[in-house]
Amino acid sequence: MSTPQPPSKTQMRRLAWASLIGTTIEFYDFLIYGTAAALVFNKTFFPALGTASATLLSFATLGVAFVARPLGAILFGHYGDRIGRKKTLVSTLLLMGLSTVAVGLLPTTGQIGILAPILLVILRVCQGLAVGGEWAGATLLTAENAPEGKRGAYALFPQLGPSLGFVLASTTFLSTRLMMSSESFAAWGWRIPFLLSIVLIAVGMYMRMNISETATFRHNIDNHKPSGNPFLEAVTRQPREILLGAGAVSMCFAFYYIGVTYLTSYGTKNLGLSQTFVLAVGIAIGATLAVATIVGARLSDRVGRRRMMALGNLYSIVFALLMFPILSIGTTWAYIVGACLSQVGVGLAYGPVGAMLPELFATRYRYTGAGLSYNLAGVLGGAVTPLLAVQLQDSFGGLAIGVYLAGVAAVSLLCTLAGAETKQRRFDTSTEQATTAAAAPSTTDSTIPTH
Repeated sequence: MSTPQPPSKTQMRRLAWASLIGTTIEFYDFLIYGTAAALVFNKTFFPALGTASATLLSFATLGVAFVARPLGAILFGHYGDRIGRKKTLVSTLLLMGLSTVAVGLLPTTGQIGILAPILLVILRVCQGLAVGGEWAGATLLTAENAPEGKRGAYALFPQLGPSLGFVLASTTFLSTRLMMSSESFAAWGWRIPFLLSIVLIAVGMYMRMNISETATFRHNIDNHKPSGNPFLEAVTRQPREILLGAGAVSMCFAFYYIGVTYLTSYGTKNLGLSQTFVLAVGIAIGATLAVATIVGARLSDRVGRRRMMALGNLYSIVFALLMFPILSIGTTWAYIVGACLSQVGVGLAYGPVGAMLPELFATRYRYTGAGLSYNLAGVLGGAVTPLLAVQLQDSFGGLAIGVYLAGVAAVSLLCTLAGAETKQRRFDTSTEQATTAAAAPSTTDSTIPTH
C-alpha cells in the first residue's frame, strides 16, 4: 500500500485559502437572497399579498433551499466520494454562481405574472443543492490534509464562510442602498449584489482549479475500491453519527438565520430602524460571528470539540431568553447588542464543526456522511426558524421566539453530550479498523479510519 504524502506548508495555506474563498462566495450568494427576501422580495414577487403574508411567503421561499440542501449533500457527496473533492467543488461553485446571477436577471411578478415567483423558487432550489454539496467538500480540503493536532485550526477556514459571506452581502447591499433612493433600490438596485456574483465566480474558479486533491482521498482511491453507494453506506453503517451530528449543529443554524435574515426584517418593520442602519449592523454581526468562530475552532484543538460546542449551546440557551427583551428596548444600541451577541454562541459551537463532523465518518463516504449530517441540521434549524419566528412574533411577541430558540439550543446540547469526543481521532488507513469502527458505538474515543 502507498502512504499518503502530507501537503507542504505552502500547499496547506493554498488549500486553506481556497476553502475559505470558496465557502465565502457560496454563502455570499446564498445570503444575499436572504437579505433581499427580508427587504424587497415581499413587494417584488408577492405584491398582491398583505405585508405580513408577503413577508411570510418571502421567508418560505428562503426555506425551500434548506429542503434541497440534504439532496445536494447526497448528490454531490456521491461524486465527491467517488471521483474526488476538487472536481465536485468546481461543480457546486458553478451551480451556485449561475443560479445567483439568474435571480438578479429574473423579471418581477408585475412583468411576467405568476411565473416570476415560480422561477424564483426553482433558482432557490438550485442554490440549495449547490450549498448542500459545498460545505463538506470545502471542509474536507482542509480537514483531510491538516496535520494531526491542528485539524480544528485548519478546518476553521471554511467555517468562516458564513460570517465573511454575510459581511460581504451586507456591505454590498449597504453600498447599493446608499447610492440610490428607496424607490430605485426596490425597483432595480437589489439586483446589483446578485449580478456582482459573476466576478466572485471567476475568482473562486481560479482558486479551485489550482488546488490538488486531498492526500487522504488519493490514498483511499489508490488502495481501495471507491464506495459504490456512499449514501447507503453512510446511513446503514453510521446512522447514529448522522443524526447526533445534525442535532448538535441545529442550534448554529437556528441562531445564525435569525441573525442574518429575520432580524433584518424585524429591525426595519418592527423596530422602525432604517435599512441602511440594519445593513450596517449586519457587518458587525458577521464580524462578531467570525471572531467567535476562530476562538471556538482553535480552542477545540486544546480542550476538545465537544466541550466547545457544549459551551456555545449553554451560552445560547441563556441568551435566547434575553435577546428579544434587549431588542424590544428599541434603541439603536439595543439592536446592536442584541443582534451581535446572538452570534457568540453560534461561533463557539460552529468553529469546531469543520473538524468534528469529518472526524465522525470513514473516508469512503465521509463527503456524504458529513454533508448529510450538516445539511439535515440546516433543515432542522435554518429552514423552520425564520418562518416560525414571523408567526410567533405576530401571535405571542418576541419572547416566544426566544423560548423556541432556547429549546433548539437545549436539544443541540443534549445531542452534543450524547456524542463522542473526536479531537484525538486519526484519519487512519487500516482496512480492518475501518469495518470495525464503522460498526462500533461512537460514545468513546476511537480511531476513525479512511477505508
